[in-house]
Amino acid sequence: MFNLEWFNKLPVKILIVAFVIVITAYFIRKSVRIFFDKTSFLDENREETLMHFTDQVIKVLGLVFFFIYVFSHFFDLARLVTGSVVVAGALALIFQHIIRDYIMGLAYLFERQINLGDYVIINGNKQGKIEEISMRHLKIRQYDGYLYTVSYGSINELQNGNRGMRRVNESLILNYRQNPDEAFKVMEEVARICNEKYNDYLLTDLDGKPVEKFKFNQITELNVDYKGHRYSLSSIVKEAYFVDASKRVRYELALAAYKNNLLMAENGDIELNKSTGSQPSI
Repeated sequence: MFNLEWFNKLPVKILIVAFVIVITAYFIRKSVRIFFDKTSFLDENREETLMHFTDQVIKVLGLVFFFIYVFSHFFDLARLVTGSVVVAGALALIFQHIIRDYIMGLAYLFERQINLGDYVIINGNKQGKIEEISMRHLKIRQYDGYLYTVSYGSINELQNGNRGMRRVNESLILNYRQNPDEAFKVMEEVARICNEKYNDYLLTDLDGKPVEKFKFNQITELNVDYKGHRYSLSSIVKEAYFVDASKRVRYELALAAYKNNLLMAENGDIELNKSTGSQPSI
């Protein structure tokens, strides 16, 4: 005969609960996906964002329920939390930040401020493509390849470039020994060339005029990392052409720097070696 007492053993109970949680999560996720497949009141990108967020919520809730179930067999959780002022205070402080992140995340999501794949600028210094939207944070991939995790609670300013237009903002960091007058002439020539060659990329108004042509913004930052000064060029382009426009502008800047022998910013050790005539150490 099958021994039912075997099911009363704690390890077996834990495995059964884990199995039930996994199966329940699977069917919920499957049901959500079928629902979106059968409906069309949301665009595909929005549906993918909501499904991704739902997966994250189900995963977190499943883990929380599982750990509560396991710990409840070893500790009196209610007495542990309520009986210790220190623990209760620490938990309240922790959950304050967590709840704030959850609420702000829901606000960003349901107000349709962000979607998977959007190009965003966060707090003016982190920019890239959104690769993951979780319950508490965003993960954005910058062009340098780094993946940044930003909690919703730390977001003070969010700019979303996926709204029909993007701002191209490329620059050269030139050595502080570079004559600014010569650099200005080169940068203005690059802006002129870009306006001639890549005019079709520019965003236009109702009259067909560019909202913002390629323009030289002069020196936008001094003594960057103690290496040189930043000379910037920008424009507003159509969203679909943003990546290609950025690449082409960078090419024109690199080509102009090469042809005109502009002094690029270099590491201080390299500059010192040049001045002394010594070779850099490996």
